[in-house]
Amino acid sequence: MSTTSRCIGISTGGGDAPGLNAVIRGVVKAALLNYNWRVIGIQDGFDGLLWPGKTLELTHDHVRGILTRGGTILGTTNRGNPFSYEVVEDGKKVQKDLTPRLIENMKELGIDAIVTIGGDGSMKIGYELFRRGVPLVGVPKTIDNDLSATELTFGFLTAVQTATEAIDRIHTTGESHHRVMIVEVMGRDAGWIALWAGLAGKADIILIPEIPFTIEKVCDKILEREQLGRQSSVLVVAEGIKFPPTDADGKPIPEAKPGSVGNTLAYSVRQHTGKDVRVTVLGHIQRGGTPVAFDRVLGLRFGVAAADLVAQGKFGHMVCLHCGEIRTCKLEDAIGIYRTVDPSSDLVCTARAAGISFGT
Repeated sequence: MSTTSRCIGISTGGGDAPGLNAVIRGVVKAALLNYNWRVIGIQDGFDGLLWPGKTLELTHDHVRGILTRGGTILGTTNRGNPFSYEVVEDGKKVQKDLTPRLIENMKELGIDAIVTIGGDGSMKIGYELFRRGVPLVGVPKTIDNDLSATELTFGFLTAVQTATEAIDRIHTTGESHHRVMIVEVMGRDAGWIALWAGLAGKADIILIPEIPFTIEKVCDKILEREQLGRQSSVLVVAEGIKFPPTDADGKPIPEAKPGSVGNTLAYSVRQHTGKDVRVTVLGHIQRGGTPVAFDRVLGLRFGVAAADLVAQGKFGHMVCLHCGEIRTCKLEDAIGIYRTVDPSSDLVCTARAAGISFGT
């Protein structure tokens, strides 16, 4: 796409993350100032190209003051897959491929190319759209920091900071009441948030999906601390941990979904140790709020780089971060491969050396 092209679109899909608005600002500023393009904001993921009245032209005024705001001014959804879109026909819910409508609406709006900002699911949709002839580039987004194509994703460090501040507060109330405090953080497939926040927040036990644990070992650590005169323990738990089949007494452990993982663990710990246990589920608090400086800067860098990719005609590519520098990779190489915590990594070894247990 040359600099004479007239218009690009921006969409944000999947879960929100601190720094999304920074990316939008970066794209819009680069498009308007460097290339003299028009910019169309596509609202609520790709839904904005399926239904009327869900797009708006973005100007300097729209992106003024949004750098410090969490969320996304365009709205987002994690259910808007145009290749399998749920609609009601004859009173029944059916899945339909609405990509022909999306492509037609894109043409009617005069959009020459799309910048899609999202996680693995959004990048998969973007790649399939690219294969169908849609000029498209991607910007990776996930607070879980689990995309293999980039060493860091914006929003991750803000989520870690939010979780760390919560753990700092949990310590004092736990010590006051001599309680075991469990903090459940996000991370379905990867334990990056739990590991970083647990290290920074001086957790006593960290449980992550990548390291199998037993309830007995978790309880042993708590009781060991009690014998040393430490009446309170703090556990940081990723929502995607894989429970062993049975607890310390050989009783089956029920299946736990995100949001109930901490309480499931608390029941077993309480039964085996007799300790008073309290649970805090941070949930979407980790997604909200003002992004830290790093995430604002990374978001801006990604946004500007995405506009440059469009100008260079490098469609089917995604921006990424490698060795601190902005790089690009093919979308097909960026999807479906997750970056998880290596149990032998220096981060895990550092935690073990600091006396932190992983329940093993």
